Amino acid sequence: MRLSTTIFLTDRTVTPVRLARELEQRGFAGLYLPEHTHIPVERTTPYPMGGELPDEYGRTLDPFVALGQAAAVTDTLTLGTGITLIAQHDPIDLAKQIATLDHLSGSRFTLGLGFGWNREEAADHGVEWTRRREEGRDRMALMRALWAAEPTAYEGEFGSVRASRAYPKPRGGDVRTLIGGAAGPKLFAQIAEYADGWLPIGGGGLSGSMPVLRQVWEDAGRDPAALQVVPYAVQPTSGKLAHYAELGIEEVVLQLPSSDEESVLKVLDAYAPHLR
Repeated sequence: MRLSTTIFLTDRTVTPVRLARELEQRGFAGLYLPEHTHIPVERTTPYPMGGELPDEYGRTLDPFVALGQAAAVTDTLTLGTGITLIAQHDPIDLAKQIATLDHLSGSRFTLGLGFGWNREEAADHGVEWTRRREEGRDRMALMRALWAAEPTAYEGEFGSVRASRAYPKPRGGDVRTLIGGAAGPKLFAQIAEYADGWLPIGGGGLSGSMPVLRQVWEDAGRDPAALQVVPYAVQPTSGKLAHYAELGIEEVVLQLPSSDEESVLKVLDAYAPHLR
């Protein structure tokens, strides 16, 4: 089982370069980064985990810039977003960012995408909240048109692009794509339609939800062996990781604290026994 990590990197935490080097040297498989462009002060949307919204949500580094730094100082560490709020992006710009990072990293990039929880943040990006999933699907289709081997036009409900020369391209014309979110029919249908798998946040309840997702996946005509489920932002225990292994899970993303270098390295030391 591959053990990757995620962290809210901010202007106050360990740097991407220092963390990436430590992760690769210690044998961790990957680094996934979240994103929030901003957190409106006047916010009525409740924090999904309850209580006050942690300060790091309003201080996150841009994940693509930070992952670019990580790519430059590593050779094998996989690099991903967890998650890219896809409806909040211009898809032409995002396609270029993804393809460039994948190219420069030697095809080590995973696109973890999702649809968000903060209505006010999304509204500032012009996202129609009730249709953000449809907008995300449209964004993904437009990006894949730009990544196609030959110039390919795309005309969608939320955006379009002319047949264009657009390089670099991800290896094979696509990147590994995982969708994050809570289990449910809408999410599972979208995973089966256009993704490679699921990022279940926290990693709970998979014994019940994975068979449902597998059925939706197979009903969509997808290869049963190709489905990837990657528990995300997990606080690890030996029992929990053994349970994931029994479910056939091949990668788990462990949560690191949004903290200074010394504190983060102590947690990596504590996680080290799980690497054996």
